[in-house]
Amino acid sequence: MAIESGLPPEPPLPPDAGEVLESFLLGGAPTLTRVEVAQRAGVPLDLAVTLWHQLGFPHRDDDDVAFAESDVEALRLSADLVELGILPAESQAALVRTWGRSYARLAEWQTTLLAGLAVEGEDPASRLTTLAGDVLPRVEALQTYVWRRHLASAAQHLLEDAGALARTETRLAVCFVDIVGYTTQSRSLDGAELVAWVDRFEHDTTALVVDHGGQVIKTIGDEVLFTVADPAAAVAVAHTLTARGDDGDDPFPRVRAGVAHGAVVRRLGDVFGSTVNAASRLTSAARPGSVLVDAGVHEALAEAEDQWRFRRLRRVSAKGFAHLEAWRVRPAHDGEPDPDM
Repeated sequence: MAIESGLPPEPPLPPDAGEVLESFLLGGAPTLTRVEVAQRAGVPLDLAVTLWHQLGFPHRDDDDVAFAESDVEALRLSADLVELGILPAESQAALVRTWGRSYARLAEWQTTLLAGLAVEGEDPASRLTTLAGDVLPRVEALQTYVWRRHLASAAQHLLEDAGALARTETRLAVCFVDIVGYTTQSRSLDGAELVAWVDRFEHDTTALVVDHGGQVIKTIGDEVLFTVADPAAAVAVAHTLTARGDDGDDPFPRVRAGVAHGAVVRRLGDVFGSTVNAASRLTSAARPGSVLVDAGVHEALAEAEDQWRFRRLRRVSAKGFAHLEAWRVRPAHDGEPDPDM
């Protein structure tokens, strides 16, 4: 039995809408096979196929006409980067996969946004093409600007640390901030409300991290991972967020956090190592509204007794650690009783 929604049906997209949009986005209709693309680019077919797979593009047979002239130029540029050593064999796969995943997520969101606007008109296919023509050049320019700004920032940090290129590890404060009761709360919200709730969490957390000189490494739904050089800054961010979550008048969700300081391995925008693992374990052990830190953070802030109060925990059970030392840290001016005392 069909259920009437009470809403007018959305106008269907004509069957050739996808072909029209693909032709527009690729700069021309597909007229080439992957064999022809590889030949024109002067690249071995096996290398071309490997790069396409790593970028996340679907498999094509040798006789599938699915490529345009823009694919030839892209393959040439990829081969140039390989020859220049920018894509060395040992890191080529990981770097190209990172590109593919990042742009795939971005493209999916942008396409959904455009499609939602397109179906509001009487001719969705025509409107979608028009929107793409008006919007995408601006989005493309803005993405290039954001990328260059981040390149400039990363280059500046590298130049300020003369020994960074010679090291495989760097010392950083690593912090996880985790929403308390995310699963329960998510069940009480509809899709739009859940998205708005998570967006507020990610937006406000990112803004605060950046203002303290840090970098958000990734967001995982109910959790944010960030790094910052100064352990005091990481603790300050964590406490600001937990305080907001404990404020009944603030829509920011209730959170808990764990901070560790020590050696960290950076790779393709992510961070790895025991310091990251320690921060994650501390977060899992933290009570709602509290911040736990490891011995590295405690040592770094030991002389700042006028700013922070520490309460050592008896023991934190953490997989992968024989014994993870942990302290609950609070601002020195916070006069509320410590539940761990």
